Amino acid sequence: MSLAHSPDSDDAFMFYGLASGHVPTGDLEITHVLKDIQTLNEEARVGVHEVTAISFHAYPHVAERYALMPCGGSIGDGYGPLLVAREPLAPCDIAGRVVAVPGILTTAYLALRLFAPEAETRVVPFDQILDEVSQGRADVGLIIHEGQLTFGGHGLHKVADLGAWWKEETGLPLPLGGNAVRRDLGEEMMRRLTRIVRDTVRYSLDHRAEALAYAMTFARGMDPRIADRFVGMWVNEMTLDAGERGRRAVQELLDRGHAAGVIPMAVRAEFVAA
Repeated sequence: MSLAHSPDSDDAFMFYGLASGHVPTGDLEITHVLKDIQTLNEEARVGVHEVTAISFHAYPHVAERYALMPCGGSIGDGYGPLLVAREPLAPCDIAGRVVAVPGILTTAYLALRLFAPEAETRVVPFDQILDEVSQGRADVGLIIHEGQLTFGGHGLHKVADLGAWWKEETGLPLPLGGNAVRRDLGEEMMRRLTRIVRDTVRYSLDHRAEALAYAMTFARGMDPRIADRFVGMWVNEMTLDAGERGRRAVQELLDRGHAAGVIPMAVRAEFVAA
């Protein structure tokens, strides 16, 4: 089985149990594939991997092939992707500005479209966005991953936290990414793989020090204290199980995206019952 996820410290942390061999998989041989989330979103459209990380924004485009796992998600309760600029800006000033975004199918992009529908956007690799803004090639940057904690070191100012805005709007957390499993495997295998993913998240949370040390090898030179904080933001009890509130947040996001014309089709988020 191919299990695809991003080469980021939070994903590395949650899959430590599997990668280290501490979570049994029985007769299944699981191969880890590491690619950036925009690539995984595109590959999910043609069903490349049996289990894959995807942006929740991408789910409507892959829902015929994949169901969502209730575990392994990155859900920010009151925090999320940041908009940053070289000089202080009011959120209302984003309209008409050029915003560097990490990918059209990312949930960060969807949240931006709901927050500031008149903003102009240009896709830039996520790890180049801070430089793109600081060097003046974009007016505003839409920041994901560890850039949410390190943007100040580039001399940039926070314009808005889209996770905080979303919670003010809806009272719900902002679900950014999750894991999906291919439907053609059948219900039994889908449930089995979901249990394996939940087991690896639980193992990592129960063995935080070892999992964090492993995650640091994927942290792109990040300060260990920042890596610890970053992992704590995105691997938590809602990663273990999204619960009713997390599921409701996913559906609300998809419904609002469709109503705004960002998502072309209405879709019901279907989660594996594991």
